[in-house]
Amino acid sequence: MQCPGIGSARMRQLCSAASEAPQGWEELWGWPSQRLQQAFKWPSSLIASLDRYRGALGSCPSIEVPGHVLLPCDPEWPAGFDSLERPPLSLQWCGHRELLSLLSSQQAIAVVGTRRPSAHGRRMAEALGRALAQAHWPVVSGLAEGIDAAAHRACLRAGGRPVAVLGTPLHRAYPSQHRGLQQEVTQAGLLMTELRDSERVMRSSFALRNRLLIALTRAVVVVECPKHSGALRSASVARAMGIPVWVVPGDALRESAQGSNALLRSGALPLINVQHLIDQVGSGPCPSRSAPGQTSVLQPENVFPVGSVQNRLLKLVHQGSSFEEMVQSLQSSSESVAAELLKLELSGLVVAQSGLRWRPL
Repeated sequence: MQCPGIGSARMRQLCSAASEAPQGWEELWGWPSQRLQQAFKWPSSLIASLDRYRGALGSCPSIEVPGHVLLPCDPEWPAGFDSLERPPLSLQWCGHRELLSLLSSQQAIAVVGTRRPSAHGRRMAEALGRALAQAHWPVVSGLAEGIDAAAHRACLRAGGRPVAVLGTPLHRAYPSQHRGLQQEVTQAGLLMTELRDSERVMRSSFALRNRLLIALTRAVVVVECPKHSGALRSASVARAMGIPVWVVPGDALRESAQGSNALLRSGALPLINVQHLIDQVGSGPCPSRSAPGQTSVLQPENVFPVGSVQNRLLKLVHQGSSFEEMVQSLQSSSESVAAELLKLELSGLVVAQSGLRWRPL
């Protein structure tokens, strides 16, 4: 709707009236001015503007809606948008259309956080992106630097379905170095934005896209964020909508974790182990795909017998566990765990990193 004076609130009124009218939008278009005034209690100046708009298009306008545009009256319009104070007037999208039906019923998990994460934050974002992909959940993020990009890259490597909600029109990439990543997300998952190609990108565009991102999801994970960050605003929107917020505890001395740690003090769910989240949300709604250059995602149970020390240890590495967490989980000595990790490293299954950390290969 491009009529002057018709914003999200009035568009919601029109959608509600059209759904109750026997002939839908076609009937609504032909309502006389007096009936519109009685039904919506709009100012006379707006009714006059609407009359001029209808007059310019004619009594039976033929309006082509592009295939990449979603309107509030479409069946795939995300139901979560109706709970927003400022729902979008339309959505532009590209990628796999079948994901729209999942997002319309909030069948996805959001991973958000700072653009400048610590090494721990980046590893946790990667572990989340990978684990959610392997559990068949679409991974929603804003395709920003840092946590967003780390989660989406890990999701892609694991053969998952990334969903990016942009603060720019579809044809633009921000930051510009994410153009390649944005194309990969399109090929494997979905891009969405409320900005049409002709619209200007403003500083507020990125803050506003956060409300859409949250409205698509069943749960939100804040990995790491400072005070006054977009991730905190996302968490606030989620709480207002009754969506669970999980938070990865961060270093109390790091500025980049001050905001996320504050969320824990205010009652957010602590995410100590990635598997705890998977256990809570269960298996996701979409089948995984083959990641580029591989036939299937390597799972610990495909390498070692289920329940074996090696199997359990490799799972802990996949979850991003620290060495201390591995020792505690396996209830073994530091020497034994170190010896098993060395065996995994020599087998080409893991690689050692600084700070007594390992990551899977």
